[in-house]
Amino acid sequence: MVKVTSNQWLLQILVCLFIFLKTESTSEEGILSGINIIEGAVAKGAVCLDGSPPAYQFDAGFDEGLQNWLIHIQGGGWCNSIEDCRTRMYNRFGSSKMMKSSDYNFTGILSNKQELNPNFYNWNRVAVRYCDGSSFTGDVEEVDPATNLHFRGARIFNVIIEELLSKGMKFASNALLSGSSAGGLASILHCDKFREIFPESTRVKCFSDAGYFAHVKDLSGGYKFEEYFDQVVTLHGSSKNLYPECTSKLKPSLCFYPQFSMPYVKTPIFILQTIYDTFQVQNILATPQADPMGLFTKCKEDINLCSSPQIQRLRDFRLDFLKAFLVVRDGSSRGWFVNSCFTHGQAESQTKWLGYRSWKLRHKAIAQSVGDWFYDRSIVRISDRQNLLPHYCIN
Repeated sequence: MVKVTSNQWLLQILVCLFIFLKTESTSEEGILSGINIIEGAVAKGAVCLDGSPPAYQFDAGFDEGLQNWLIHIQGGGWCNSIEDCRTRMYNRFGSSKMMKSSDYNFTGILSNKQELNPNFYNWNRVAVRYCDGSSFTGDVEEVDPATNLHFRGARIFNVIIEELLSKGMKFASNALLSGSSAGGLASILHCDKFREIFPESTRVKCFSDAGYFAHVKDLSGGYKFEEYFDQVVTLHGSSKNLYPECTSKLKPSLCFYPQFSMPYVKTPIFILQTIYDTFQVQNILATPQADPMGLFTKCKEDINLCSSPQIQRLRDFRLDFLKAFLVVRDGSSRGWFVNSCFTHGQAESQTKWLGYRSWKLRHKAIAQSVGDWFYDRSIVRISDRQNLLPHYCIN
């Protein structure tokens, strides 16, 4: 028997730890895909906020995935004023001139590795770069010469889809429209339009990650975030590109909220969401307007710093969110994975999507749940009923 000294044992542990961390780091880095600029979109008026042409990144499918297409819409919030939108003209969320391929890696749902993304790894995977500030719903013909701002998000979506159809997407056997954050909202708002592109023989579904922004009361007891969506929809002229069944009954900005638009989505759709979405806790529940004294500031940044009354308020927020989520349950083709993680967005992160430390519900990781739902292997409607409080799911 070979005797192992304590130093040798420690060295073995360190080597194993290095290999593990290296594997985790590499998987999270993913692949880089070059940016495709659609120059011809300018003539159609389908341009970013600054008037530059739209862009996307593409990684070709292979083997059995050659006829399958995953279109994933990048997130990045919205702009609700001329000043806010002008700021975006000078960064990648408002101009393709400022985009770099290194800004956006293909990880998680976009990974090309079977062990990290078993259901979609060999599909044609597209990342739609976000540069319009309206979840691709805006369409204003006029351009103010003083600012040169273009509000043409809906046209961008149409042009990118046309481009992909010409590259072979029209022959798809399977197609999934997905998105994260503002992109997740876009995947809901454009879901049925995406379905209409394909013949009935194509399996078409939609997937929203962190895009279910809830219309719930804030700390002041009001709905101050609603005013923000009012401004976004008005500025971008979004109403014409929301579900008409909704806008005929409610003001357009309410139809920007998933809970009011989801009843009209006919296409199968899956919602990935955390009840304690950090964006919503920080920007819907505890906005500066709703918390002028900043009493909730530390809590909304770090749940370990929340007082008992603040924890109770977060639990109330949980109940409000679940009520807003009830409409998702209407429809046999719908699925969901709702956990209590204190985070925002889970599909683009390899560690959260599928990895050694990925969070599971009913012993299923997110990647497995979405795949089972898409391929109709099982009904997937999973909610975290055990953890009533927010928690950090990834160590």
